[in-house]
Amino acid sequence: MLNWLDDLIRAPASCIVRIAGGEISNLYPQLVEVSALLSCSEASEVTLVFETRRQSEDRWSIHDDIRIRPWQPIYLAASFGSREEEIFQGFIRQVKVEFPEQKGAAKVTVTCQDNSLLLDRTQREQRWGDDVPVTDGEIARRILSEVGLDFLDLPGIGMSDLVVQQNETDIRFLAKRAQENAYDLFFRGARLYFGPPRFDRSPQPTILVYAGTATSCIRFDLDDDGHHPDAVIYEIATDSGDSTNPVTVTPNLPLLGSEPVSSASASQGQFAWRMSREGVNSPAQAEARAQAQVNTESLKIKANGELDGVIYGHVLLPGDPVGIDGIGSRYGGRWYVTKVEHKFDMGGYRQTFEVARNAYGDDLGMLGSVLAAVL
Repeated sequence: MLNWLDDLIRAPASCIVRIAGGEISNLYPQLVEVSALLSCSEASEVTLVFETRRQSEDRWSIHDDIRIRPWQPIYLAASFGSREEEIFQGFIRQVKVEFPEQKGAAKVTVTCQDNSLLLDRTQREQRWGDDVPVTDGEIARRILSEVGLDFLDLPGIGMSDLVVQQNETDIRFLAKRAQENAYDLFFRGARLYFGPPRFDRSPQPTILVYAGTATSCIRFDLDDDGHHPDAVIYEIATDSGDSTNPVTVTPNLPLLGSEPVSSASASQGQFAWRMSREGVNSPAQAEARAQAQVNTESLKIKANGELDGVIYGHVLLPGDPVGIDGIGSRYGGRWYVTKVEHKFDMGGYRQTFEVARNAYGDDLGMLGSVLAAVL
């Protein structure tokens, strides 16, 4: 049992759970594990595992609690002493109870989903842009306005001159549109982000690797795969319509570093892949699709690692950059966080993360002096 979660003895980097606005302090002793999987492109989920015991002939301690019900609003945060940082907001989606063959404790697993659950309730059959062609951004604004939700930032414009059919729930349709544009799609609290990766935001607190007692990253592995194109070529019809001209598109994302990844293969000549014309209705859509594809391909450097949550002292979030120091001048610098799993259990607080990069070189500047100061 996680007695370290008790409100009266909460240690640094402990977990706070609030359901329907109130903290579940009396349930902490039976909370065995908390995990939160956050992504910049998929719905975020939280899993709470409780040990439940029979209190009377007709009542059990956890699943008979009025708060443990589907569609109850839930909030999850990490507490670092007197400082609290949000991890997740959403709703309980599923309650699962497992009773063992032998008498004793049963297990309750509570699965939660972020506010995207509100957009996954009704299948919509609608043809967007039938009267006047629309943009992806306009579609996203209309969908959110109907349910009273707001955006984290201004939504991306996406593709224009769209006439597109929707035959699924709103969040599944928006996920398809985000994939077409190589956009991020995630909830931060109760607000949705729909737009290009936010490489230009200020980085989150720097992750330190091989920094002695200040080391926050207990494992870090990277993969620099050079076999990804530096450009994408699409065909556009000539005025006569009896031939096509090739158009070359290169990445337009801000660089996370001082030297683009394309520099590694520049001496070998052009490295470009040709895009299929299937499903392309206009030159503008062809260009947008090519831009999305080449932006995705430019993230050639990927890495994953694990943080000691107590030493790091912050909640790492996907959808924002983070500085990583101590891995050398070529790969050190800003990376983009794509996925994080937060886990609280008897072993403490761990954050397993995935990051990506489109450039080489340490670009942290003054922030890069964190490790030097430690050493």
